[in-house]
Amino acid sequence: MAEAIDSPSPAPTPTTSKPGASRRPLSLATRAAIATGFVLAGFLGLVGLTLSQAGKERALSALHDRLQNFALAYITYTDANRYGKLLPPDKEPDPNFSRPGSGLYAVAVGADDYHWASSSAIGRDFSFLKPLPPGQSQFVGPVDTRMGRLYYYSYGVALDVEDKPPVRLTMMVAQTEDQLEGQNAVFRRTLVIWLSILGVMLIVLQLLLLRWSLTPLRRVASDMSRVERGDSAHLDSQYPQELVGLTDRINGFIDSEREQRTRYRHTLADLAHSLKTPLAVMRSQIESAADANDAQWRTGVLAQVRRMDELVAYQLARAATSGRQTFASAVPIAGHAEDLVRGLEKVYAAKNALCEFDIEDGAVFYGEQGDLLELMGNLLDNAFKWTRHRVLLTVQTEPAVGHQSAVLRLVVEDDGPGIAADQLEKVLQRGVRGDERVQGHGIGLSIVQDIVHAYHGKLVVDRSPEFGGARFSVTIAAS
Repeated sequence: MAEAIDSPSPAPTPTTSKPGASRRPLSLATRAAIATGFVLAGFLGLVGLTLSQAGKERALSALHDRLQNFALAYITYTDANRYGKLLPPDKEPDPNFSRPGSGLYAVAVGADDYHWASSSAIGRDFSFLKPLPPGQSQFVGPVDTRMGRLYYYSYGVALDVEDKPPVRLTMMVAQTEDQLEGQNAVFRRTLVIWLSILGVMLIVLQLLLLRWSLTPLRRVASDMSRVERGDSAHLDSQYPQELVGLTDRINGFIDSEREQRTRYRHTLADLAHSLKTPLAVMRSQIESAADANDAQWRTGVLAQVRRMDELVAYQLARAATSGRQTFASAVPIAGHAEDLVRGLEKVYAAKNALCEFDIEDGAVFYGEQGDLLELMGNLLDNAFKWTRHRVLLTVQTEPAVGHQSAVLRLVVEDDGPGIAADQLEKVLQRGVRGDERVQGHGIGLSIVQDIVHAYHGKLVVDRSPEFGGARFSVTIAAS
């Protein structure tokens, strides 16, 4: 039956887009500029409304004072004769009162049906004016009249006459609303112009400040480009305090990736080198098979195959070591330690070995679970292999002191023969190949050494002061 061949999907065209494609998010500078623009527009709008209202009230107060001054001036210019008859004012405080249609009017009413109006008020209807008691004033407006909307100020007064009762007079000065609204319109227009200029200046200033504030982020991007091109090994610029944590973690991630690549490269080289000898032995065995006993030949070949299998397993374990990660999850230690010891006690049941625990509550390992199992498994396996009866596993977290970070200390001790002093340096020697053996301990210690190095930790081998056997102390970062 022929296999079905999937037809290739059509290439994207300018009129189509990839499924799930999303629009590119706005940059930080654009987001900040838009947010600042809205906030600034709202703020300047409220300021404009407040100033406009304040200007309107100030103009209304100025109009009140102006009309009041005109009314008092007209009262000063008005007098009564010796018979108690009111005389027209002999002066005008402003030329607009004598110009018809000027919008500024003066009207006076008094005793004995006295009525006087300025030249600008002739022919106008001021029937709404009511006499006021002496000393009382009134400011009203705007009111609807046949002449349009008016603001007016009226004041009642009693003029003294010799040998006669005081003569009452009510003086009113009025002005059309158009003049006040014209003043307010000019003020609002000027206010809008200056607030717009101020807003533009503030936006430009904000953009300059944003550009200056985001300079460190642009420098991070530039340094990352230099690292990608190979021009620099790390982000080595001086950054603000808020970015130090980020750049330090990026540098740590870069180092971790490089170490991982180096570890894979070295592992492949070591594996290739380690397999040369077994392959040479197998070739020699095969070439001499005609003259050798078949059983002896099979035994030799199988031994070399087992050795190659051990080498491959060892080198793969080294390559799989994850190492210290910037964002590592916390792996509880106690449960995994119990599982490992339970299995080792079955393997070494003939020894009747006893493993004791001294694990701090809540102790965790920050890294890959496989690395933790490989680390503890090899240390415990070596301890069970050489112990007489007792093994002790101690796990403690030491808090941070000063500039030093908190550390996790893992110690495995046994009551076996221990390691001779002249062998300690060889045990801890880096680069031990898979086909090398340290007396009393297997290739697992090389794996332990690689894991500790990958996590930037420290491995110390000495003699246990309590049990007399070997003591392996591992110290790595606790967070």
